[in-house]
Amino acid sequence: MPDDRLIQLAHRAGLSVDWIDANGRPQRVADDALRQVLAGLGLPAADGPAIARSLASLERAHDARHLPPLLTVDHGQPLDLSLYFGAGSRCDAQLEGESSLTLHLDDHAQLPGELPIGYHTLAIEGQRFTLAVAPLRCFSLGDALEQDAPRRWGLAAQLYSLRRPGDGGFGDSLALETLARSAAERGADALAISPLHAMFANNQHTFSPYSPSSRLFLNSLYASPQAVFGERSVRLAIEALGLEATLAELEALPLVDWPRAVAARHALLRTLYQDFINGEHPQREDFESFRSAGGQPLEDHCRFEALLDAAAANGHNQDWRSWPSGWHDPRSAEIAAFAEQHREQIDYYLFCQWLIARSLARAQEAARGNGMQIGLIADLAVGADGAGSQAWSRQAELLADLHVGAPPDTLNRCGQSWGICAFSPEGLRRNGYRAFIEMLRANFAYAGGLRIDHVMGLQRLWLIPAGAPPSAGAYLNYPLDDLLRLLALESLRHRAIVLGEDLGTVPAGLREKLAARAILGIRVLLFEQDPPGQFKPILDWPDNALATTSTHDLPPLAGWLLARDIDWNHRLQLIDANTEQHWRDSREQEIQGLRHLLRSNYGGSQTCAASLLDASVRLLGHTRAPLVLLPLEDLLGVDEQPNLPGTLDSHPNWRRRFSLPVDQLLDDADAARRLELLAQAREQAFERDQ
Repeated sequence: MPDDRLIQLAHRAGLSVDWIDANGRPQRVADDALRQVLAGLGLPAADGPAIARSLASLERAHDARHLPPLLTVDHGQPLDLSLYFGAGSRCDAQLEGESSLTLHLDDHAQLPGELPIGYHTLAIEGQRFTLAVAPLRCFSLGDALEQDAPRRWGLAAQLYSLRRPGDGGFGDSLALETLARSAAERGADALAISPLHAMFANNQHTFSPYSPSSRLFLNSLYASPQAVFGERSVRLAIEALGLEATLAELEALPLVDWPRAVAARHALLRTLYQDFINGEHPQREDFESFRSAGGQPLEDHCRFEALLDAAAANGHNQDWRSWPSGWHDPRSAEIAAFAEQHREQIDYYLFCQWLIARSLARAQEAARGNGMQIGLIADLAVGADGAGSQAWSRQAELLADLHVGAPPDTLNRCGQSWGICAFSPEGLRRNGYRAFIEMLRANFAYAGGLRIDHVMGLQRLWLIPAGAPPSAGAYLNYPLDDLLRLLALESLRHRAIVLGEDLGTVPAGLREKLAARAILGIRVLLFEQDPPGQFKPILDWPDNALATTSTHDLPPLAGWLLARDIDWNHRLQLIDANTEQHWRDSREQEIQGLRHLLRSNYGGSQTCAASLLDASVRLLGHTRAPLVLLPLEDLLGVDEQPNLPGTLDSHPNWRRRFSLPVDQLLDDADAARRLELLAQAREQAFERDQ
């Protein structure tokens, strides 16, 4: 079998056979790896005949005469339709808002750029399609504030880490409300939170917020039933279940005990559901309205949760791909019959989604109502678990048999596999980008901003066949311009800003494209040094990216100064002695470099950790970043990180809680001082840059 046919198929499928690694060295994907990745794309390539059939399949799918169900265009720009229609063709456009317009293609078969921003239905020569006319950029912080050069600040929180009396052992939406009000009173304009995507309700041992079951729905565990039903109703339910002692014990723990806390929370929610469904509750009408608005996607997700329960009860694997064949298709007769037989169980999960949606809406109202210009910033994970709800309900649009990850680089010599699946570019095009649009709308719904994890995934993703090592993957390219236009359109419609996590190996030109669309990049103090130990001066920080001290995958600044992350890697035997010594030597060099930068700007010796943190907060505030987000860990001087990449159970990932109740967090002496320093620095930066 000649290799050129395999390479041709790979290119036709959107794979990058040749690529540049993090060290700037050219690499080529091995033939065997290409075959495995192509198989995961639904394009068998085991031998010559298989490759020929897969090429023919792609040719049929990409036939120039086949008009996609949705096209995108920038507002005011012509749209080239010469592949599908002739010059002068009449176009009848049904606009959003029920008005209509008749246009004609020009002599080059281009549609004039006269349509307004929005989704419009066009009919040309008997064919109909949707045209998404996008604004040239996303809704920006400047748009929200009506300022050309805003210099604002906010906080970043892992929701589960917040503590309040009666929370059941982990932070919830009422704790989020309290933090939002407290931060707003001190001048914050944003509160970024960890992902709230729907997890697997009956799996109490999988709790990484970046490995969700679905990015279309919410993690109902974070709902605060007190916010909807009142304290008395919840207290009576707890007493009826005899949960008082269990909940008190869970709330006192320094780490979240997810299995026990989840079991207790579902027991409480089920009791509240029975009371709700069996009585004449005044909010029943709102619940039914929520069900109706959610439509089939919401029903599918809740059916999936009920199917998981049934699978567990019948001894089936929790991965839907191993279920009985009749359960594979959400539209099958077997699923319809299942839904009839298990209506109450499905409605329970609908009830849970209603509770979290109403709870989260209240938190955003608390943020905005107390003066935040942005309010909550949601976090969009880069993918979803291939065994989960979104992969089951959108099988044509997700690649459930390929895992997203990263190729080997200087920090991870073996590469990374994150165990999640991504969208299929071909599936998105073929289905009018339905899954992408509905995901954006779901995540914009209760927030004033959206952080997109690993934003490079809009252009390309490193995909690895299930069971293969990360090195056996390949980059799959995505329709970046279409996705950016849809993102800008939904951002404007929801009046929400967009942040793109652009850390790591960023394709050439991507940051410029994101900046042109008013998508803020992310600059982390710990990374802003080149060469190592030489930190970037204040005025060299860009004005098209937010600034922050650290991230959930890095040690907080206090922990970085103490090399806590290196200690953990040593303790868990993740590095050898030579690597450890190299890391420690490099860290000391970096710490000295940071001290030098801070001393040159603010004087003093900057010897103790507290003074280094204070000066670092001031430094970020004085940069040209439109937005500074300060993690609560760095506000409080905590030295342990929320997540240690490359570990599962050996490090308490996604479990650490703050010792202080949330209503006292910002009154802590260190926190109050740093908030004042940050607010003053932001004001000074604003005055300087006007």
